[in-house]
Amino acid sequence: MLLERFREAKRSEIASLRRAAEHGELPAVYAGSRPDFMAALQTARRETMPAVVAEYKRASPSRGVICDALEVEDVVRQYASVGAAAVSILTEETFFQGRLAYLERAAKKELYKGPRLPLLRKDFLFDPLQVRYTASTPASALLLIVRLTPKVEVLRALRESTEAHGMQAVVEVFDADDLRLARESGARIIQVNARDLENLSVHRDACLVLARDNPPERGEIWIAASGIRSSAHMREAADAGFHAVLVGSALMEGGQPAAALSALLA
Repeated sequence: MLLERFREAKRSEIASLRRAAEHGELPAVYAGSRPDFMAALQTARRETMPAVVAEYKRASPSRGVICDALEVEDVVRQYASVGAAAVSILTEETFFQGRLAYLERAAKKELYKGPRLPLLRKDFLFDPLQVRYTASTPASALLLIVRLTPKVEVLRALRESTEAHGMQAVVEVFDADDLRLARESGARIIQVNARDLENLSVHRDACLVLARDNPPERGEIWIAASGIRSSAHMREAADAGFHAVLVGSALMEGGQPAAALSALLA
């Protein structure tokens, strides 16, 4: 299963974090302010158009290299200028060409004409030390995938640790069973991924059906991820009950992320 390959790719990172923790060498927790990720999505959402979490995404297992000509500062500046509610930063190195340092670079004040946008660390996180390491960055939120942490008590502990460090957890699900576990763990931000992890195909209709059959409950914010490529897709997500969408490839692939995001929001 592809997720197991992702898990295996993180083993050396976790081993390094354990050695650092044993020697008291973990970096200090970020001392600056973290914009509220959940509140940003709620504020940007419109009745017929969801908020957009725009992603800095250089590559992926399904596409290979998507766009490696633009630095994170270029892309974040463009996203902020045309109406993104938040920015997702891929930090996974092996498959997505990400770097944890992109979070620090994406938080530079000079990239924003107004308040800084909240940053989501998108990676494969399943160990408490990964949460602690994320807390040393300016991230406002991090991604937890139910299928990487299928035990409710583990998922809950990771979420609670995330919140204890002043961040929020975006809990990703693929089907109704995942959703049940996410809710049992106390998740409030739920991301539904339309991508099949076995063959990497996208089934956007299945994502919409899950939301219609299991409507967001009071206090929950839902994000639709994968396969969003047009304003029509955005409206369909809103109609199904999603508060936001996460878009990466469709914004990055042409090398003009601001123009692509403007077209989505039109």
